Amino acid sequence: MHRFTTTGKFVGETLKDMNTRTVELIASPNEPHFVGDGFRVHNFIPSKFRLDMQRMNPFIMLDYNSTHYFPPSDTPKGVGVHPHRGFETVTIAYKGRVAHHDSSGGGGIISEGDVQWMTAASGVLHKEYHEEEWSKTGGDFQMVQLWVNLPKRYKMSPPKYQAIKSETINRYKLENNAGTIEVIAGEYKNTKGVASTFTPIHMFNAKLNKDRKADFQFPANYNTVLLVLEGNIVINETDKTPTDHLALMANDGKAFEIKATEDAIVLVLSGEPIDEPIAAHGPFVMNTREELQEAFMDFNEGKFGYLED
Repeated sequence: MHRFTTTGKFVGETLKDMNTRTVELIASPNEPHFVGDGFRVHNFIPSKFRLDMQRMNPFIMLDYNSTHYFPPSDTPKGVGVHPHRGFETVTIAYKGRVAHHDSSGGGGIISEGDVQWMTAASGVLHKEYHEEEWSKTGGDFQMVQLWVNLPKRYKMSPPKYQAIKSETINRYKLENNAGTIEVIAGEYKNTKGVASTFTPIHMFNAKLNKDRKADFQFPANYNTVLLVLEGNIVINETDKTPTDHLALMANDGKAFEIKATEDAIVLVLSGEPIDEPIAAHGPFVMNTREELQEAFMDFNEGKFGYLED
């Protein structure tokens, strides 16, 4: 059996046993667009080829700023004040630095290797820009921003903020000099992530050396994707996935393996689906149209707090 990739190539399927999780599709990056003037992103979720919010739940958005050079600027580029309600934003910095502020008092600088996990929940205003000193020198910029859905019972909970510095991220050293798994959330072979989550989520940076392998195992019903940030990989010895491409794993088994054909960095995401309706419009993700209308009303009435642009 074979499936097509979004680049028109076949995805081979080799079933070693009923426990093997196979590749459903390999998505090439869409044409990039700018969010504000500081983030040049490829939108993988939601997008065509079944990568919609419901299929990928709890990961309801994935914007990938592939490596892009920004020249020096005395005025930091970014995105001005805007609202969110009903979900969490997770920003992972690979190259460059971002300064963030929100109306609940959260904020700081996200440097290379850091993660910012903002729970918007009942509502916040926030803004994010290239960090001022980094902006003055410019350089290569590479980031991932995820939106993580919240179950209905938590959508109106108080906002919170987790600033996860690179040095606090727990790491699992693979055998045979294969590399390292950075565990941001969830657990990898008894190494636990420091991020707290509302539903079961695994979030890893797999940093693999050339010709080395790493194996993963998640419950079959968990929605799972692999984003290749650097290098090239082969999944289950058959499915080649190059730099800046995303592999969606099928929900047909638990275990899979990745091999780096050159030094590689892979963002591994796997989460338990939230079996609830999704109503989304702009910066709000709720369960019903009525809740969306209420969110816009609350925002217009100033109930999300105040943040200077």
